[in-house]
Amino acid sequence: MRFLSFVALIFATCALAGPHKRFDGLTVEVSGPSASVSSIDDLKFTASVKNTGSESVKILKYGTILDDKLPTKSFVVMKDGAAVPFTGIKLSVSLTDIDDTAFTTIPAGESVTVTHEVASLYDFASAGVGKFSFEPITTFQIQGTEKATTPNFAKLQATSNKVDVQITGDLAKRELPQLNKRAVDICTTSSRKSFIDASYTEGKALASGAVSYINSNGASSLYRAYFGAISTSRVTSILNAVASENSGSRTLSCTDSFGACSSGVIAYTVISTTNIYFCSIFFNEVPSSGLCSGTSVASRNVRGGTTLHELTHAVGGTDDIQYGCAADQALSDANSVINADNYNCFTTQVYANTRC
Repeated sequence: MRFLSFVALIFATCALAGPHKRFDGLTVEVSGPSASVSSIDDLKFTASVKNTGSESVKILKYGTILDDKLPTKSFVVMKDGAAVPFTGIKLSVSLTDIDDTAFTTIPAGESVTVTHEVASLYDFASAGVGKFSFEPITTFQIQGTEKATTPNFAKLQATSNKVDVQITGDLAKRELPQLNKRAVDICTTSSRKSFIDASYTEGKALASGAVSYINSNGASSLYRAYFGAISTSRVTSILNAVASENSGSRTLSCTDSFGACSSGVIAYTVISTTNIYFCSIFFNEVPSSGLCSGTSVASRNVRGGTTLHELTHAVGGTDDIQYGCAADQALSDANSVINADNYNCFTTQVYANTRC
């Protein structure tokens, strides 16, 4: 392997759920295969992230270049100016249930190295042979040191170079590995099945209610808080897709078939199939009506909101850029409209404002 790029991460931070704080001195050195490979099996990358600053940094790793355990989106892959479809998993995460395993901590002066094999995470076959560019995901959420019921985070947006690789053949789709390929992805526990079914109904109702709210109020202050100047038609198109979802083939499962129910993960969607898998902490969440009896929108523990979040992945093409209602409101317009958590927080706030 040879070094393909040396990426200096230059961060501009903004306050999300905590105070402004600037973290300087993070660099990542990326190495990969040769400039040309004959098979996507050769697409293996290594990233060494060094903290040259004076303070330890604790980074939520899900969906970033630091996530080398789960098949989440760690790179943006492009060919001929078009994005190569991602086919791995997208997550809904509880910020109050995460533990240290969800983070990468880099002490001052030290480095963390991660490796990635991406053959099963993108639809290279649909793009055809040619030159592909790989840009690591470096939008990070950094946990602050302040004690709070809900952890405080600061956003770090990194800049990075792109790594180009020519792929000359063998683009056939690789499947994500399952824990048990013979497992039947259904929920055989009747109480959990009923819980999922109720969340599905409530999630679609949240979407429908939010569309009605937008149709009546237009780009209100609440709308602008979550979607800025994005046209209402873009947001309602995604919400309508959720509200009208009626697939007879999509699985809603309480079996963790892909082993992704790690620290703080509430649920996840496998993008290649759009099947949705619910983790154990999901079954601690409350009905939408709980918003009228003490549950806050910011807690993000409304079961219909979680299922809506996952359905926006399945039918709306959303991503997981970051989590937390305060954090969502700090996103750029371009990111807010594609961040699934914005739809969760917005629709549950609409419910609280109009139904309670």
